[in-house]
Amino acid sequence: MKSNSWNDKYIANNTGWDIGYISTPIKEYINQLRDKNLKILIPGCGNSYEAEYLHKKGFKNVYIIDIAVKALENFKKRVPDFPDNHLIHGDFFLLNKKFDLILEQTFYCAINPKQRDTYVKKMYDLLNVNGKLVGILFQFPLTEKGPPFGGSKEEYLNRFSKYFKIEILEDCYNSITARKDKEVFIKFLKTK
Repeated sequence: MKSNSWNDKYIANNTGWDIGYISTPIKEYINQLRDKNLKILIPGCGNSYEAEYLHKKGFKNVYIIDIAVKALENFKKRVPDFPDNHLIHGDFFLLNKKFDLILEQTFYCAINPKQRDTYVKKMYDLLNVNGKLVGILFQFPLTEKGPPFGGSKEEYLNRFSKYFKIEILEDCYNSITARKDKEVFIKFLKTK
């Protein structure tokens, strides 16, 4: 999908994937983080309740990127004291920075499946050594209709294990009701 089609969805409030708050699995992961200096990226951030939660908990190095400017505007209205230079309007695949942690929340399953190998390599490139890719991936049959496009644990293992040490890849036990049995929690480590 092109930038303007995503932006149009936010303008029309046609964002059925947006639950209106941080998802439980991501929230519980953030709650156990102690290092407030971690440099964190949230790609395809949308309204980014994750970044809002991190910001309110005192994390100072949180960056968000989205191709839809309206999503970033929505976020800035809710969190006006979030640093402007940490809001990135642009294409994730063109980003050229390094991070300690990248939080994945529905971005992978929103992109065209043909871009998935590129996504995995880009995540690897964006992380510092010992950096982590953590978050939620959908678990339902891959479809040509989307987004979301779906995926499976087997696909994720095959794609990500080429670059990452798979620390966690398991069914979410704490998904919201609407996503119960449709999500896997991931924690992938870049070791070199």
